[in-house]
Amino acid sequence: MTDTPPRISVAHQGTGARLHAPAAERNADAILNLLRSHAPSSGTALEIASGTGQHVTHFATRLPGLIWQPTEIVEERRASIAAWSADAPEGTIRPPVHLDATQPGWSATYNGFDLILLVNLLHLVSTSAARTLIAEASRALSPTGRFIVYGPFLRNGRATSEGDARFDAAIRADHPEAGYKNDTDMLRWAHESGLAVIARTEMPANNLALVMVRSQETS
Repeated sequence: MTDTPPRISVAHQGTGARLHAPAAERNADAILNLLRSHAPSSGTALEIASGTGQHVTHFATRLPGLIWQPTEIVEERRASIAAWSADAPEGTIRPPVHLDATQPGWSATYNGFDLILLVNLLHLVSTSAARTLIAEASRALSPTGRFIVYGPFLRNGRATSEGDARFDAAIRADHPEAGYKNDTDMLRWAHESGLAVIARTEMPANNLALVMVRSQETS
């Protein structure tokens, strides 16, 4: 994820070490409602690319049965996650760790999770990186765990709005290997990684959420 276009992920300096991402604030409740419908009520949760820490703090405060492991490759953002985490109930958020989930092999170290959450990342990385992430996440799930992906996607190869088309073009201009992933490709990649999609939910602002579990063949 080190080649993610830096200008796409916007965060501003807040109080102390805290960074503030307006997008994270806007979509936090919609994702929380998604988690209330599909996340396990208890267990361990891995958040890939936690960003500022706003999301994990919001979720840990409202879903106290889960113990969250935030991850982030940028040191400044790990400091922000730690600062935001102080607002969550004690013991619900572990210290953030450096994890590049687009690199192969990380599931050998981080595994057994009842929930893995990925928000707004796949459109910022290459197809090969996305496929590696999905395959590793499948291996990192517990036998009954759930992998939830949220973000912007193409639908049958097409953007859902002119705004999405412009955003996709802007990403590809900076990073030709990245850009919006096609929803049908995601379904195929999930199947190839031993995952079954059990829910597909259209989300606000043309986003899409996919809920996946390990297929019976790989459990």
